[in-house]
Formats: sequence, C-alpha cells, structure tokens
Amino acid sequence: MPGGAPAYGEFSGAKETLQDDTGVFNGGSFRISHRDTNSVLTVQLAMGCPLTVRPGAMIAMSPTITLRGNISFSWKKLIIGGSMTMSHYTGPGELLLAPSMLGDIMVIRIEDPEEWKIGRDAFLGHTAGVEHKYQSQSLSKGVFSGEGFFIYKITGTGILWIQSFGAIIRKDLREDETYFIDNGHLVAWNCKYKMERVASGGIISGISSGEGLACRFKGPGTVYLQTRNLNAFAAQMKISTASG
Repeated sequence: MPGGAPAYGEFSGAKETLQDDTGVFNGGSFRISHRDTNSVLTVQLAMGCPLTVRPGAMIAMSPTITLRGNISFSWKKLIIGGSMTMSHYTGPGELLLAPSMLGDIMVIRIEDPEEWKIGRDAFLGHTAGVEHKYQSQSLSKGVFSGEGFFIYKITGTGILWIQSFGAIIRKDLREDETYFIDNGHLVAWNCKYKMERVASGGIISGISSGEGLACRFKGPGTVYLQTRNLNAFAAQMKISTASG
C-alpha cells in the first residue's frame, strides 16, 4: 500500500542507479561507467551522427570528431543566466563526457509525444530527434522549487542524458500516488507537482531558510532526484571557509 510498510522481504521504494548502463541509438552507442559521483559517459558516434552537449562537459574525443559551437541570444537566457551556447559534435569517433560537478549520469529514452522537465543544471546532452526548450515556471515554483524561474522542456524521440550533484535516485509513482521531494534535489520529472509546506514554522523563516517547503508530485510518472543540494553545499563551504 502507498505509504505503508511492505511485508518482510518485499521492500520497494526509491531506487538506486549505480550499475553501468549501456545502450544504442540511431548512429551510435553509449556506456555510463564509474557510477555514483564520478560518472563518465562514453559515446561512439558513426559517420555523420550528431550530438548536442552542454559546454564544458567534454573530457576527450577522437580527432575524427567535428566540434562546433552554436551561440544563440535571447533576453530570457540573459535574465536567467543560462548558457547561451551548445556544443555540437559529429562523428565518426569516440567522445567522453562528464558532469560539471561530482555527480552521476542517467539516460532517459524519450518518445513522442512524451514530455519531460529537467532542471537547468541537469542537462548534459541529447541525440538527434530530441529538442530542449526553456520553459517558465510560476512565481511560487520558481522561487521555492530550487530550479529557478526557467527549466528545460524536453520533447521529441531519442536519448537524453542528465547529470546530477551526488547520486541519482529514481522514484516511480503510481496513478494518484503522491510524493514529497525537498526543494533543491530535483533533477527530472514527467508528472505534475505543486509547492506545499510539510513542516511547521512561520512563513518568513520558511522563505529565508527554505526549510519546510517541498514539491508534491502526483503520479502516474517518474521523478529523478539527486542526493546533494548545490545551494546547501555552497552555503556549508562558505561557512567552513569563514570559520577556518
């Protein structure tokens, strides 16, 4: 039963994603290795096969691969501080990619008309046939969800790779099942959510600390979350540096 304790030996819940993940797509193949917080994505591209990747993610590549950058300007990207460039790789050859932080990599296979939402910092790359667009959130979600006012909306057909800060946990939700996820730990989702207060305390303390606010997701669907919160980590590092 949702929310109830399972029978002995029948535990089911949020799932870890530590095993190596391999797969193929039209024009290439991939492997995700060194899982948990030091993940590496190795992609083998056939002749003419394209790949769109966030800037700075490349570790190494074959000399036969062609790389070009695409610069696009919009006031939306200027306001949110998002990356104004994307790196475009074309095979043949091998390409090694890694998250910009100590984190994991997860593959999501997209099929039209399916739609995914991912945090701005969660985007790593995608194959041809997949499209990513900035989408605005409501004021309350933008302020409190930890993802800012804009996120990526992912559509099309192909493969999407996402990155995290820390390990990635997968949570599958049944029809009408609800689940709270603390703001700052969201990575990707394909179900609806709204902001709710899950702890007592005044609204001022909740806003200033971020405590007591969470995203309430409702199934059916899947949510990927990360074990570390970048804002909390940065605040802790600042405190540790100051005290030292």
